[in-house]
Amino acid sequence: VQLVESGGGLVQAGDSLRLSCVGSGLTFRLYGLGWFRQAPGKEREFVASLGWSDSSILYGDSVKGRFTISRDNDANTGYLQMNNLRPEDTAVYFCAADPNGTGGSSPGRYGYWGQGTQVTVSS
Repeated sequence: VQLVESGGGLVQAGDSLRLSCVGSGLTFRLYGLGWFRQAPGKEREFVASLGWSDSSILYGDSVKGRFTISRDNDANTGYLQMNNLRPEDTAVYFCAADPNGTGGSSPGRYGYWGQGTQVTVSS
């Protein structure tokens, strides 16, 4: 199983980015999808998750109303659309796959993780 994130970069506050997560070696549509982030010196933080049937959508409080999680099962790809970015959104963003299909905010639910993509938001 491999998850590969892309789409990170350096942007200004107020800009948008869309992160992608391409999965291989798994039946992508059956897995829950999660996005987490980790800033330097901080713990990994839950961002968003989506259940296998596009159910059970959850967002972290700090991103509600600004970020949107989605998936294209035909393309084995998950997405995180990030709008109105803020400097405090700066972090390495990771996607993760939950073999139980439900997703959720606990990192322990996820059996597979990508390597991460850096998002930097300047003020």
